[in-house]
Amino acid sequence: MAIGTQLAWDDTVLPFQLDLSGIRGRVARLDGVLDQVLKQHAYPPAIEALVAETALLTALIGQTIKLRWKLSLQVRGNGPARLIATDYYGPQAEGEPARIRAYASFDAERLEADSVDPFSQIGQGYFAVMLDQGEGMLPYQGFTPIAGGSLSACAETYFAQSEQLPTRFSLAYGRSTEPGRAERWRAGGLMIQHMPQHGGVAAEGGTGEGGLLTHADILSGDAGDDWNRANMILDTVETLELIGPSVAPTDLLVRLYHEDQPRVFEAQPVRFGCSCSADKVISTMSIYSQSDIAKMTTAEGMVTADCQFCGAHYELDPKTLGFEGTLAKDAAAQEAAARDE
Repeated sequence: MAIGTQLAWDDTVLPFQLDLSGIRGRVARLDGVLDQVLKQHAYPPAIEALVAETALLTALIGQTIKLRWKLSLQVRGNGPARLIATDYYGPQAEGEPARIRAYASFDAERLEADSVDPFSQIGQGYFAVMLDQGEGMLPYQGFTPIAGGSLSACAETYFAQSEQLPTRFSLAYGRSTEPGRAERWRAGGLMIQHMPQHGGVAAEGGTGEGGLLTHADILSGDAGDDWNRANMILDTVETLELIGPSVAPTDLLVRLYHEDQPRVFEAQPVRFGCSCSADKVISTMSIYSQSDIAKMTTAEGMVTADCQFCGAHYELDPKTLGFEGTLAKDAAAQEAAARDE
């Protein structure tokens, strides 16, 4: 393979099912995508790690949902890492890639730059899963506390508590220093999830931290045994197997779960993508009066806005903004004012 060649499994999410144990899952590889997400900003290492972990979780979770529009994850805390936000946009048409974007808000003065535990920088707060299926559909929001020592653990708790689905994530990410190539981010993850079970779960509370549900509160008998075995096997996965680039996702599944007859489905390509536009900025500002707009106007006579996700910069005529303004008839003319920083 020539240096610089993109592998077939770069920036993909591969769905699979273990036919003999009632478990489904996903293998994700985010290479160029994560590089593009992080290069939009100059985050400290701890924040980069939190964004990388959340982006991987977003790719794995987003691919499990029949998505008409957008899945979002938000991590909010009272620590120096105030907010990690990601969006996953489902493919707009068959054969097209899904799109991911992400950003973080943090207090640089409070951040422990050399912390070996980025998760500790979040503090107390919540992990939120938000689903927006588009116009005419009610949005969904699910929350779970920041607990368990990692964002992966928070996501596992969310699925146990809100969906009663035992779920496990194994993630790896970091800067790749392959010979002959510039340093770049590579990331990979594996998600396993037990199929839905018939019957309910006791409402008294779970055996997890703070009374939250765990897989032990949901599964029993053969199903519980199969789940425990699948988790013990997942514990053997190595970082380089998750990240690649030399191990294909299919080879990884065969190595781990060959006794469970793994069956793979079509991989979903993933790309970095932002949904911002001048038209959306205009719509957002439609709640303001002209006096409010005047306070936002620069000395040059323009209103400016920057996208926190992709860094796009917009310069807009204040006369077109607010509920008293005249919206531009040609959205393309406003779009032309946008430029990447």
